[in-house]
Amino acid sequence: AAMLLAGLAVVLALVLWAWGRRLGGAGSGGARQGPWGLVLRHWLALRVLGWAAGWQRRHLEQASKDVRRSQEHLLLRLQGGAGAAEPDSAVVWERRPLAQRGSDGGETPARPALPTGPWALLRRCCTADSPLQGPVLYLDVLRRVFPEALRPRGTARFSWARGCSLPAAAWPLPTLYCAPEEAGAVPSRAAALYVQLLFALRERALRALEAGLVSELYDALGVLRAGWQGLAQDLASGRLSPRLELPEGTRRRLQGLLAPDAARAAELRAECARGWDGVARRLWPRLQVVVAAEPSGEQLYGEALRESECRGLPFYCPFYGAAGALLGVNLWPEQPDSRYLLCPGWAFCEFLPAGPGAEGPPETVLLADVQEGQEYELVLTAQAGLSRCRVGEVLKVAEFHNQCPVVGPVRRLSQTLSVRGEVVPEERFYQSLRRAVAMWPGARLVDYVCAESSLLGASSGACAPHYQVFVELRGVRDLSEAQRYKLDQCLQEDFPVYKTFRLKGSIGPVRLHLVAAGAFRELRDAAGPPGPMARVLRESRPLHFIQSRVVS
Repeated sequence: AAMLLAGLAVVLALVLWAWGRRLGGAGSGGARQGPWGLVLRHWLALRVLGWAAGWQRRHLEQASKDVRRSQEHLLLRLQGGAGAAEPDSAVVWERRPLAQRGSDGGETPARPALPTGPWALLRRCCTADSPLQGPVLYLDVLRRVFPEALRPRGTARFSWARGCSLPAAAWPLPTLYCAPEEAGAVPSRAAALYVQLLFALRERALRALEAGLVSELYDALGVLRAGWQGLAQDLASGRLSPRLELPEGTRRRLQGLLAPDAARAAELRAECARGWDGVARRLWPRLQVVVAAEPSGEQLYGEALRESECRGLPFYCPFYGAAGALLGVNLWPEQPDSRYLLCPGWAFCEFLPAGPGAEGPPETVLLADVQEGQEYELVLTAQAGLSRCRVGEVLKVAEFHNQCPVVGPVRRLSQTLSVRGEVVPEERFYQSLRRAVAMWPGARLVDYVCAESSLLGASSGACAPHYQVFVELRGVRDLSEAQRYKLDQCLQEDFPVYKTFRLKGSIGPVRLHLVAAGAFRELRDAAGPPGPMARVLRESRPLHFIQSRVVS
């Protein structure tokens, strides 16, 4: 009887869902719907989400109690299901040797397509290990910890889809966002962030700021810093700036969703004139959380936002992924350090010991065999061709949830400086750079990248290999040679092997270059699809781009 009632409730919810869509119109992320249609659709989506989330939590709890069995079932599916009587990892390993890791982290597993339509949405939300299991769990965590964060049109999303609509129709809560899908599908990243910011500023009652990467939110609020007067003018007039490069059809569709709001424009001018510390909470008084991925290379942007525009707001990174695959979910947003439960049904994972004493032939261990406190390099098995690849990510096992490891990312192996085998990881180089910047009076680090001199070839201007470092600073216009040498001194103090090579003369001193303001934002705009910031450049094109912005 309970199952029958639950089924009838779901059918009724879906009928009302479709009715709500008809009442509100075929909107884009809820932006074109009337208020009643929007509220009805959102209420129904929350009901379905709550039911699906309970089911998925129970499934995840069960799977995490027998990780080995869960991974065996996943391997069976990867082998073809009907074609294999039982999982045989030995056969897979014998026929599929580890792929060599490249600069992009090896082969990229195919990203599963998200379903569309209410029937497909319900079916996939309530199917174990589906592409929507992660989003359903994340939204459920968000609702429990930040109760107001799932209000209709209560989230501003900052992301660029490079000419493709963001999959809001496939998301469990397409009515969550205040901007239409078209806002993230304009030709350029800079224009997308401007339009999304404009729609966000129209909604004073925002509860959450969301971005795929923290650098996207950083750049969106950078647009606010640089162009708040133009944004206020657009708010007051209800028209998009003619300076904004948009296809005419996209401009007309977006223009039809805007309306003049002189009061909000005046509020924007007043708050921006007061300064930037805590401006997000002053512009949106009901903000509860910032949701954004913050990989190791983007730590600088998260720190800058916490110190200034987003001061006082909690940050929550919901997912961990690598090489295009979703691997884990963060079920503990209250903790300051992001930790992720590696869900055993999402990807087949192996681990290469990567901590002290891990030298020798690579021998992987499985998800059920990792040890707490140890570091491992991640190996993924993709479905297409059952390819096994080392993705270049090092994780540390922090604890266990039942039998399932809870991990934290440590470093990206491709982001390591080494011209003589000295090995300087990106996160430790960043700490040395911060120490050097603290010795430059009045200087504040805005951004940086570095490269090995071999990437420059003959143009490096030195015989001994060395590091090329490009920094954007605020508060100073130039540095003396003695000040620049402070970075090399810090590296020698922090890395004894580097110091030995420097004393021998087999590694030359660091070459430090200052670039123009906004150079790194332009680099990200020109880089194409969004991805974690590369701190160690491996390709000549971005290196030549940043070289062209050197001012000192």
